[in-house]
Amino acid sequence: MKIPLQDILVVVWFVLSWGGYMYYADHVHLRGRTLMATMRGHREMWMRRMLARENRVVDSTILSSIMRSVTLFASTTIFILAGLVTMLGSLDKAQAVVTTLPFAIETTHALWELKLLTMLVVFVFAFFKFAWSIRQFNYTIVLVGAAPPPSQCDTPQALRYAKGAAKVITMAVYNFNSGLRAYYFGLAILSWFINPLLFAVAVIWVVAVLYRREFRSKTLMALSEALGEDEG
Repeated sequence: MKIPLQDILVVVWFVLSWGGYMYYADHVHLRGRTLMATMRGHREMWMRRMLARENRVVDSTILSSIMRSVTLFASTTIFILAGLVTMLGSLDKAQAVVTTLPFAIETTHALWELKLLTMLVVFVFAFFKFAWSIRQFNYTIVLVGAAPPPSQCDTPQALRYAKGAAKVITMAVYNFNSGLRAYYFGLAILSWFINPLLFAVAVIWVVAVLYRREFRSKTLMALSEALGEDEG
């Protein structure tokens, strides 16, 4: 199978952009003011206050509500994967539709299969992230049920327990966030079916949108203010 050089280059650009952004957001900029770092502070505060409550039904209810959102994405990902597999069996019809679009470049059957397989890999990755996130939220519900009583909420052991529970929630959110990022980059692949150059631009746009929302958004500013962080 001969793949055009421009398609090889955009795939490399896609992988480097996706992997590079995830590494930057989760490691290089980990200690800066980000949505993940700011929300980690809120989760630790939540777990400390959970220890002081006699009735912790509200905490379990909140976690269950979050889990429903993650489960929805996991279920949706399964449908997307089923649709992509179905498209592999009807490439001729899909190609006929796309070639009628403006700026669409005619490609070979094999290249179309490569594009679909790339999308499959991205959404399989997203599904595994969502599934692991669901399990971690389940573990957190157990931690809420096994939390020390309110009479011990100020002890060093209880504070360590709250910090550990908050860390489990943070890891669950981390995996959920990774799945959401995969959705952004997976949807960018749709532009590849039209034109590889459009795909390269779409990847840049996705990185810019994610960076803006995770590092420069008004939501981040509001969350930081609620936590009492310095504006600078």
